[in-house]
Amino acid sequence: MRLSSILKLRHLEVFVEVARKMSVTQAAEALGMTQPAVTRALRELEQVCGKPLVEKHGRGIRLSSYGELFRDHAGRSLALARDGVALLRGMDETEGPQVAIGALPTVAADLVPDTLAQLRRSGAPGRFMVMSGDNQYLIDQLRRGRLDVVVGRMPAPETMAGIGFDPLYRERVVAVAARGHPLAGASHLPPAAFEDYPVLMPSDGSVIRPLVERMFLEQGLALPRYPVETVSSSFGRRFVLAHQAIWVISHGVVRPDLAAGTMSVLPMNTASTLGPVGFCARLEHRLSPAAARFCEALRSTCAGQGLA
Repeated sequence: MRLSSILKLRHLEVFVEVARKMSVTQAAEALGMTQPAVTRALRELEQVCGKPLVEKHGRGIRLSSYGELFRDHAGRSLALARDGVALLRGMDETEGPQVAIGALPTVAADLVPDTLAQLRRSGAPGRFMVMSGDNQYLIDQLRRGRLDVVVGRMPAPETMAGIGFDPLYRERVVAVAARGHPLAGASHLPPAAFEDYPVLMPSDGSVIRPLVERMFLEQGLALPRYPVETVSSSFGRRFVLAHQAIWVISHGVVRPDLAAGTMSVLPMNTASTLGPVGFCARLEHRLSPAAARFCEALRSTCAGQGLA
């Protein structure tokens, strides 16, 4: 019996969602299906594969070792099918298919909007959707085919299966404060600086959080005891400007504020946090012409801003 006669797209959709949620109930809600229907689809897929893909774990479930092996293949196959459908649907539209972009905070402040503005001025056709979020969320959306490109810091290597990365430039983390802050213009930071003022830190799980923790350790500094953790640039900017806070964040997030003079870089050695910024795409995915133009325009914008 041919595989195409027994393996349906529905099987892959169910498995990928169960693998993401680790819950039949939540997967059923997300897919608009009943729990028995989800369970039945899983059992049918296991029969096709000849291996158990999920197993009981406490009161819930987890992927079996076979399920872990199958997850990336199923996700990539589903993403490729979605890409093809989206491409063909978009061919009837004069603007071309929509390009879905994931923008991490480090590029959302200027690089991505400036690149889209450049494309607009050039008259190049294209419809764009921009989604923000943390690295883990955006890479998950990319892997599932809901994003074409993710722009930002290079993700951790262990999350890069099936994902390619093209570097654009390198940047470091900085510690900043508002113009007029008592520490603005200081020649060095006093040992108690991170205790005397509110501190904003990258959230636990963000790409730069391990780099920031290592930086503090290398310099013999204690991590702030009560930091406010955030990846929201709008919240961080408001908090710094209104409440004498110190913000430890990627340079790209505050580059416009530093250029405008509303914030100042504090004297802290952040050389060890230097890392690549670029764009991620799925290795098997062929970018649409509009998405490819966007990636090329990213390079042009970086050169124009003196980043490349």
